[in-house]
Amino acid sequence: MGRMGQTLISLAESERIRVASAKDAGDSLENGFSDSRVAIDFSFHGATPELAEACARRAIPLVIGTTGHSEGERSRILDCRGSIPIVWAGNYSIGVNLLSYLSETAATVLGNQYDPEIMEIHHRHKKDAPSGTALNLAEAIEAAAPFVDARRHHGRNGESGERPHSEIGLHAIRGGEVVGEHTVFLIGEYDRIELTHRAYDRRLFASGAYRAARWVVNRQPGLYSMRDVLGLVQAGAQKP
Repeated sequence: MGRMGQTLISLAESERIRVASAKDAGDSLENGFSDSRVAIDFSFHGATPELAEACARRAIPLVIGTTGHSEGERSRILDCRGSIPIVWAGNYSIGVNLLSYLSETAATVLGNQYDPEIMEIHHRHKKDAPSGTALNLAEAIEAAAPFVDARRHHGRNGESGERPHSEIGLHAIRGGEVVGEHTVFLIGEYDRIELTHRAYDRRLFASGAYRAARWVVNRQPGLYSMRDVLGLVQAGAQKP
């Protein structure tokens, strides 16, 4: 009954998906699997391990969009990857995953003669900063060889000193009802490259999750990312 759960249900018909069972975190998982070919989790981090173990017992592939898992919860989920294929991503927007891939590629090609800065804008109700997607973009840049030892700098204030090349700046803006906007700046001495993704509707996350669901049903057991789903895997690609 959460925001993403309702979005998934409302979009199912247009995506040619049949919802066999819908459950909230805390609901019994003893039934609802018999007609299911794949499970999608956008619930609560504490509920994901039980769902993953239930899927593993029934050989049902799993798509995880929930975030914030503890190390213990992650360990229980990862234990299931030997039994079922799992797609695990912090963001199911196809555009954002492409942005991550392009950011890593650009950082690899340009090297540390270009300074990476990440700016994100979200609605005023968002409680965390920087966003999880901004942090994932920082990880993508850190996967590029020139930035493996880069230090993250969250905002700047006062006498912050000269900016070193081995730094990734992150900046958060909050206001209105912005669904989400992320820009990666790569700033050189003579030019600047900007890679931007703007989300207009939360249905893009549901659509991406359904794409992952269709893809994962034909895979061998293991852990996969949205880069695998989109065919964007490269050396240094981050896992969740």
